[in-house]
Amino acid sequence: MKKIVTRFAPSPTGFMHIGGVRTALYSYLYAQKMGGDFILRIEDTDKSREVKGSIAHIQESLTWLGIDWKYGPDKPGPFGSCLQSDRLDIYKKYAQTLVDKGLAYPDPYTNEELEAFREQAKAEKRPFLYREHRPETFGVWDGTKPLRFKVSEVKRYHWTDAVRGELEAGEEMLDDIIIIKADGYPTYNFAHIVDDHEMEVTHVMRGEEFIASTPKFLSLYDALEIPYPVFVTMPPIMAADGKKKLGKRDGAKDLLEYRTEGYLPEAMVNFLALIGWNPGTEQEVFGETELIETFTLEKIQRSGGAFNEEKLLWMNKEYLQKLSTEDFAKYVKDALPETITSLPLFTEQTLLKLAPSIQERVHSKAEITQAAEEGEYSWAFSTPKVDPALVQWKKDESPKDALPRLQKALELLTDADFSTADTIKSAVWDYAEEVGRGELLWPLRVSLTGRERSPDPFTCAFVVGKEEALLRIQSILNSI
Repeated sequence: MKKIVTRFAPSPTGFMHIGGVRTALYSYLYAQKMGGDFILRIEDTDKSREVKGSIAHIQESLTWLGIDWKYGPDKPGPFGSCLQSDRLDIYKKYAQTLVDKGLAYPDPYTNEELEAFREQAKAEKRPFLYREHRPETFGVWDGTKPLRFKVSEVKRYHWTDAVRGELEAGEEMLDDIIIIKADGYPTYNFAHIVDDHEMEVTHVMRGEEFIASTPKFLSLYDALEIPYPVFVTMPPIMAADGKKKLGKRDGAKDLLEYRTEGYLPEAMVNFLALIGWNPGTEQEVFGETELIETFTLEKIQRSGGAFNEEKLLWMNKEYLQKLSTEDFAKYVKDALPETITSLPLFTEQTLLKLAPSIQERVHSKAEITQAAEEGEYSWAFSTPKVDPALVQWKKDESPKDALPRLQKALELLTDADFSTADTIKSAVWDYAEEVGRGELLWPLRVSLTGRERSPDPFTCAFVVGKEEALLRIQSILNSI
């Protein structure tokens, strides 16, 4: 059985669109599943559109997701470089093969003449086809003129797609297309066929926008006597409303923007995998190994899937829950503004104790940053100024009614074990049950945080530590 080889072949134009990333992911998953190779090829033959730094950006994006390549811009293969701009001699060799067969010729027309042909077709209300103006005799190709492929057989093409099934397109899709430009660079139509053959690619995964061009590709495969690979058409990624393809206007972002916003790579991989692929079960959360084992081409859907940011947030929370306390504390620290990290009581150890109470609630770094900016965590890292009026429980007539309960709590906590929130709770719980939970827990929590909303008082006391907790309770007793 032939070794499975897949590839992702982006152009270095500066933006890693979610659709392209998912194509890379599916190509990688299938190669891994089948014990094959995944190739990262850079299609940099249109120098006018190339953005400086894009190749490194593409590599960084895939690396963040854990997508590794057997061969790539940094890893030449037995077939040579994975940068198309390094492979010009290879394209010229294949082009010369077509010339020798009489299946390629230099374009003799000027741009003005070609435009006149297009205008004539437009006036006659018919599509422009270059082959209708093909010269009867061909000059010698010296590289100064674009080289065009000569369609030798105008026919209706039929082919099989692993996702869409049997497809076909008619003669109107075939034309004498340019395969080598006047600047010596190949066109996509030609270069990707040559490269896929040279790199022994077995499965070509790409978007549905390429279906219409497939007859052109097939005619080139035939002319070069290259066997067809397996075509795998990706379903489109739709905007949240499911009515149109996801675009920048719909909030589509460069992949690494999601990293900046605090999405975990594992969550993004899991989320993207499920847009257009259905494992056939109710399961939604997959580890990397599990995803590779489960992935099949047969489960790729024909219809598009919506890019639902709420689902992505949910997925991210699922993966945040899986982080160790230490790793989540690092995640929180990255999200905290300097107004928090510069507070007098801020330490890594205090953050580590606070982290679990944050972990159970948040979906992203943005939520942590917003909460911090609203002062939600400041009590943990600085002694709060407590409004005595807040200490009053709803059944009390004044804040002074809480004094004896807080005094008793202070006595109990003075001898308490502060090693965990549970040991702190055990020290005062019997008394709380005796006087009423709210009657004790409310003023105790407010004394520790100065806030109406915060974690439970046992967690708060554990986070700030015994000495600080006792000082805060005594402080409110004094102020009342």
